[in-house]
Amino acid sequence: MENINFLSKNFISKKRNPILAQYQKLTKLLILVLASYCMAVATTHAEPKRNNSISMHGATKYNDNFQNFSYVNPNAPKGGKIRLHAIGTFDSLNPYIIKGKSAVGLHHGSGFYFETLARRSRDESFSLYGLLAETIKMPEDRSWIEFTLRPEAKFSDQTPVTVEDVKFSWRILKHEGKPNARATWARVKSVLITNPRKIRFIFEDDTDRELPLLIAGFLPILSKNWWENRDFSKTTLEVPPSSGPYIIKKIIPGRSIIYKYNPKYWGRNLAVTRGQFNIQEITYKYYRDDAIALEAFKAGDYDFRYESNASRWATQYDSPAITNGNIIREITSNGIPSGMKALVFNLRKPPFNRLNVRKALTLAFNFEWLNKNLLHNGYVRTNSIFSNSSLIPSGPPTIEELKLLNPWRGKVPEEVFGHPFKLSESDGTAQNRSKLRKATMLLKKEGFYVHNGTLHSQDSRPFRFVITIRNPSNERIALTYSRNLKRLGIDARVRLIDTAQFQTLIDSYDFDMVFGFWGVTLSPGNEQENYWGSKTSNQPGGRNWPGISDPAIDEIIHSLVSSKTHKSLVAAARALDRVFMWNYYVLPLYHLSGQRIAYWKKVSKPKKEPVYGLGPETFWITNNH
Repeated sequence: MENINFLSKNFISKKRNPILAQYQKLTKLLILVLASYCMAVATTHAEPKRNNSISMHGATKYNDNFQNFSYVNPNAPKGGKIRLHAIGTFDSLNPYIIKGKSAVGLHHGSGFYFETLARRSRDESFSLYGLLAETIKMPEDRSWIEFTLRPEAKFSDQTPVTVEDVKFSWRILKHEGKPNARATWARVKSVLITNPRKIRFIFEDDTDRELPLLIAGFLPILSKNWWENRDFSKTTLEVPPSSGPYIIKKIIPGRSIIYKYNPKYWGRNLAVTRGQFNIQEITYKYYRDDAIALEAFKAGDYDFRYESNASRWATQYDSPAITNGNIIREITSNGIPSGMKALVFNLRKPPFNRLNVRKALTLAFNFEWLNKNLLHNGYVRTNSIFSNSSLIPSGPPTIEELKLLNPWRGKVPEEVFGHPFKLSESDGTAQNRSKLRKATMLLKKEGFYVHNGTLHSQDSRPFRFVITIRNPSNERIALTYSRNLKRLGIDARVRLIDTAQFQTLIDSYDFDMVFGFWGVTLSPGNEQENYWGSKTSNQPGGRNWPGISDPAIDEIIHSLVSSKTHKSLVAAARALDRVFMWNYYVLPLYHLSGQRIAYWKKVSKPKKEPVYGLGPETFWITNNH
């Protein structure tokens, strides 16, 4: 560059020479081109900025110097005890394997016990802030992510959390964790320890823009020193070390588990934990079913509950403690998508693999009558995977949605290209005649006929199946639905089994129809592949209960995961919703119109409700109760 400038200056001095003047212009142009190239190279290879936070789309809400999340009470008093409840039983302290039933509170999602490299904010769509990691570094293309661990981070046995623990956790969960976790962590190409405190995850597919955030916020960090000499695939009641704010004080297998605050917890002064984990002791008590649990709550056996059953909320919260104000009841609202609660067709079994059959079975579900007569009008019909959120399709597909949908014309239902999915409403009577007539016509199209009051397929087999349930509160719903199906000539029997039996049945997909639920967030991504992707359709222990194997679904989920902007994410989510719903892959049920909570007066909570709702980690105990 210096030589070029030297030549340029010499040519400039010879003003009258036209050849030299022309050469001068060319030289200047060359200088500009070289300078631009150097700047482009410098920009392309610029070192990624090191932050303490990352976001799926756009900037995070909080800067690097924030003191606490805005939805917590940073001055909440510490101490006291709270009793919570769980349904069923437990026989393991390892929440990351298929075998057994792990105790509640252990999963990293609670934040109580096992921790992750970063912690999620509850008032943003999908943002994470450093927890075990002091800083996070990631290039713009998200082809890798690097974490620098906090030097003060320790497990409860006072051994430091090291990069070796991080690498071990990734490796053991990739090979021996639950199927969904194995599928996710297998997407990591390699893991490099670049420094005694730094670890880098390199990705096979840099279009999966969510994967770095999953590594940051959903990979639990386990103690290599404790786990590596044990069989990770087996259930255990040995107490593993935690890096979180609580340690296990006492367990009575199947009945209760008590957590107490770790006085040596390393992270008590972090911005991501300030105003949280205020309670000294947390007890989870187990009950056989929710009806028994409610009676125990009213008797003062535990202190806080979420109520998911509108009928119970309307009719069974009668006790002196509620009358005199010692128990507080509230209905809160937030921006959490409702998720998909549904009756699940096992598409692996005929005739559930036929669209018209699924449509007919959906028409036979009389929601309007159920909501009025059994559910106290406490529910809203679910018409979308993303109900109660901005991700619901609105009107005909947009240009962005059509880019994803048009390649599948003729291979997905034509309704996908029209208005959003909406289930037809009945007249509210028990007979449900108009919808049953439509159902009958659809079944006739598929060759079904009625003989001696029983519906038969073309090969003369009677149409009969079993609706298997594990929650007694669903029994009335299932029995009512069964009676409606009887009007079509379908013999649908209802079978109630315990939690352990149900889990075995689900893991092996040995069912006809079951009640299922899939939670979603405002930033859907890889979990959608675990829920509905072809790769998991026959994977034992997976979450694709229906057994969906649809290339259109797979391709749209890929676009969802690789979205670089919020606009493209919304378009992909809506396109996915249209294809999923118009294929009637499940029978959508209903969701609550608000979140119902009840608690004894000694429990206090912040006034501000974040978009994802408040969790028990933000509560505190009032001293005068």
